[in-house]
Amino acid sequence: MRLHAYFRSSTSYRLRIALNLKGLEYEVVPVDLRTSQQKDSAFTARNPFGSVPMLEADGRDRAQSMALLEWLDEAYPEPPLLPAGIEDRYTARELAYGIATEIHAVNNLPVLNYLKNELGHSQDEIDVWYRHWLARTLDPVERLLAQIGTGDFLFDGPGLFEVVLLPQVYNARKFAFGFSAHPHIERIEGACLALPAFQRAHPDNQPDSPQ
Repeated sequence: MRLHAYFRSSTSYRLRIALNLKGLEYEVVPVDLRTSQQKDSAFTARNPFGSVPMLEADGRDRAQSMALLEWLDEAYPEPPLLPAGIEDRYTARELAYGIATEIHAVNNLPVLNYLKNELGHSQDEIDVWYRHWLARTLDPVERLLAQIGTGDFLFDGPGLFEVVLLPQVYNARKFAFGFSAHPHIERIEGACLALPAFQRAHPDNQPDSPQ
């Protein structure tokens, strides 16, 4: 497997975590979003979305991180990213897709660049924008976690929810989002970051990271 990714991309981060949790070997192929390498014709010929991550596997190029996570769980079912029970599976999807669609969709790099370059907003204004959309979804996620009564993870171990949550928490901290009112999210973050699968996936530990 070859994972075309950018070290700080939250969707790439998702895939790295999932691949590590599955114990799958993969080669990282850096794609520099800062120079719009993902928009080069050679890349878009393989991935018309012009986005990362893109996973080369089984003779096919696959894009779109949430679809990739579902594919990984079907193609490599052990260990599973989703729990066995249908209601628990729904809960994991409800929380994960809430983060993926309600935060990432409005806070990804093309949106932030559009706010700055086309609409002329300052970085301070963009930071306010970013934190607004974080709170709009992470606040109800925290309330749902409190209702469920989680331990270190949503269920017995890390799965789809944690795979999607951790990259967004990483981004939130870059934008100085406070987590004092989100103890369940912080507890899950700490438990995940103690695991090798999450440590290896961290942006700081990628071949294209400047650190």
